[in-house]
Amino acid sequence: MGSVTSPTDLLLAWERGDAGALDRLMPLVHAELRRLAGGYMAQERPGQTLQATALVHEAYLRLVDLKQVRWQNRAQFFGLAARVMRHLLVDAARARGNEKRGGGRKVSLDEACAMSADADPSVVALDAALLALERSHPRKARVVEMRFFGGLSQDEIAAALGISVDTVGRDWRFAKLWLLRELS
Repeated sequence: MGSVTSPTDLLLAWERGDAGALDRLMPLVHAELRRLAGGYMAQERPGQTLQATALVHEAYLRLVDLKQVRWQNRAQFFGLAARVMRHLLVDAARARGNEKRGGGRKVSLDEACAMSADADPSVVALDAALLALERSHPRKARVVEMRFFGGLSQDEIAAALGISVDTVGRDWRFAKLWLLRELS
């Protein structure tokens, strides 16, 4: 299987038990994961202990442990990586005790989207609102997660979820309004 080079082919080979496929996959996706993580950290306050590289490495370790995933394509992989990074960032925000230091401040989704995911205590509030959205509108919550935490384009989200780009746009607009109501 040494000739397999596309991320999708490597994901499928990994799923079939080719342990080396993951080692060949990571160099292909590391730069994109690093770009996503770097975006989260770019606006972080000075002295932040969580660095983009550490976020990528921790996400990698969690992704390696996933055994029950039926890999379909590159977009699905990055969607799942977005979910893992979301949980890591929320855990980091909680660990810093942000809720004890004014974490109840309400922000709009547009404000939340403009800041790095763990630069502000509102990441915990956004996570709670996303969990509530997920209970009533799971696909719309996945769209927000993939776009906000994963930095995926509408085309990539559509491919990962098996829906049209127009549906992604409608889901994004609905979710923004729904979350705006929840966060205000």
